Amino acid sequence: MLLCGLAFPLVVTGFAQVLLRDQANGSLAQLNGKNVGSYDIAQDSSLPFFFHPRNVTLSASGVDPDIPLADALSQIPRISAATNITQSDLSNLVSLNIERTSFVFGDEYVNVLRLNLALIQNHQSVYQKLAQQYSCCK
Repeated sequence: MLLCGLAFPLVVTGFAQVLLRDQANGSLAQLNGKNVGSYDIAQDSSLPFFFHPRNVTLSASGVDPDIPLADALSQIPRISAATNITQSDLSNLVSLNIERTSFVFGDEYVNVLRLNLALIQNHQSVYQKLAQQYSCCK
C-alpha cells in the first residue's frame, strides 16, 4: 500500500520533472516574465482584439486550447477592425502559428494563447495602448 500510494507517485513525478519539465509544470505561457496561462487549457477571452477560443458548445470539455484554422481566419476581420492591424498582417501571423494533428497530413489548427501572445509581441505599440484602455495585457 505504501509502495503504490506514496513511492510510485513520487518516482513518476520525479521522472516527469527531469524528463518533461515544461509539460509536468502545466506548459505555462509567460508574457513579460509573468505567467499568463497554459498552452494546454483554453483561456477565456472575450475582448474584441484577441483571438477567441472555441465556443464551449463546440468543444467537448470546454477547455480546448486550439481552434481549427478556419475559425482563426474567420476572426481576422473583427481583430483588424478593433486594432487597425491589417488583415494581411493578421493572416501572416496565423500562418506562422499553424500546427497539425499529424506531421504533414493532419488537420490544421492554431493554439489560441500562443497566437494571442504572438499578436502582442508583434504589435507591441497597439497592445500597449489597448492594455492601458482595458487594464489587460501588461
